[in-house]
Amino acid sequence: MRRLLVIVLAAGEGTRMKSALPKVMHKVAGRSMVGHVLETARAAGAAEIAVVIGPDHGQVEAEVHRLVPAASVFVQRERLGTAHAVLAAAAALERGYDDILVMYGDTPLVRPQTLEALRAPLAEGAGLAVLGFRPADPTGYGRLITWGEDLVAIREEKDASEAEKTIGLCNAGLMALDGALALEVLSGIGNANAKGEYYLTDAVEAVIARGRTAAVCVAEAGEVAGVNTRAQLAEAEAVQQLRLRRAAMEGGATLVAPETVFFSADTRLGRDVVIEPNVVFGPGVTVADGGVIRAFSHIEGATLAGGVSVGPFARLRPGARLEEGVHIGNFVEIKNADLAPGVKINHLSYVGDSTVGEGTNIGAGSITCNYDGFSKHRTTIGANAFIGTNSLMVAPVTIGDGAYIGTGSVITDDVPADALAIGRARQVNKPGLAARLRERLQAIRKAAAEG
Repeated sequence: MRRLLVIVLAAGEGTRMKSALPKVMHKVAGRSMVGHVLETARAAGAAEIAVVIGPDHGQVEAEVHRLVPAASVFVQRERLGTAHAVLAAAAALERGYDDILVMYGDTPLVRPQTLEALRAPLAEGAGLAVLGFRPADPTGYGRLITWGEDLVAIREEKDASEAEKTIGLCNAGLMALDGALALEVLSGIGNANAKGEYYLTDAVEAVIARGRTAAVCVAEAGEVAGVNTRAQLAEAEAVQQLRLRRAAMEGGATLVAPETVFFSADTRLGRDVVIEPNVVFGPGVTVADGGVIRAFSHIEGATLAGGVSVGPFARLRPGARLEEGVHIGNFVEIKNADLAPGVKINHLSYVGDSTVGEGTNIGAGSITCNYDGFSKHRTTIGANAFIGTNSLMVAPVTIGDGAYIGTGSVITDDVPADALAIGRARQVNKPGLAARLRERLQAIRKAAAEG
């Protein structure tokens, strides 16, 4: 098996994004663009991933190491062209890989199978392979000049003849190089051009000059689109969402209105999951078989076991863990809470930093008061408890198995198992006082109007 090194060029500033973030840190389907590229490289079988970043791109370096801890990170301190950027990772090239793949951190839609196709000519003896595409309008792109099935040059549009400008096959930027040639070829590229930069595209003619062939692999235009602007970021998001929706349905989930559902790249759905319209999945969500997510719900960082029902208009925040058969209703928010099988929270409630036991029912308007202004505290509710409507549980507090909390209570002390707790002021009726109060208020209003 041929060992693969993937070099990801992620040094671009992205000034056209008009953002404080490095360009490759902008997200598509909840994952940074460089994260998509790293995941594709890993899925394609990379033995090592090297990432070239710009100076002061600590955020990118942190993201790379978060996602691929073993990745090598190199800094391109001067912007002297794409070949110069690849050579910033010379230490990785020197480790002697069979195949070298050069990718770009702002091209998040490339798929692993495309990388496999790009590598294939190397196994057949080619010294280099370039990924090409056929855009609707080739203006502005470098053209791939071929002779028969072989690539003979990449011509930038400003250098192209009128005949060459009619060529529709364009350079997508991704390149595969024979590892035995890569360092020698890249080191020999000069900068005798208008910008005085070292272009990776010159590797084509350098490989041919050494008696090796160069090949072309053609991909769909949408797959290789780079992102340089906010508009292009939105276009990439749309493409990725189409892929994710299709994959969800092919995997056995029902999307009632697919075009209104938004997934993250890592969303995992089981079979027979039903997703109603206008649902948003943030990163880190798993929904097991038979779950139902009703309309206008937002879920992030949550794990849902089989047969769970959520929504409509529900929000599950990071750390929400729902076991089998849990029911979460409209305008309910769950955060960092473990809900055991059969728990029901059907209306207008907030449960955060909590553990709720099996079969417990939490009534409408109930809140776990988990924050004291300085620290978060945990609420523990046992199995088969009943929390009456409009109850406040002031953490830290424990409510035992089978306990019953009276409607409208404020619970500040632990409640033993099977106890009834009522934490509210006693009702007092004052006969006739409402009429006298109305008279007084009306007099005040009349005086204010006349004054």
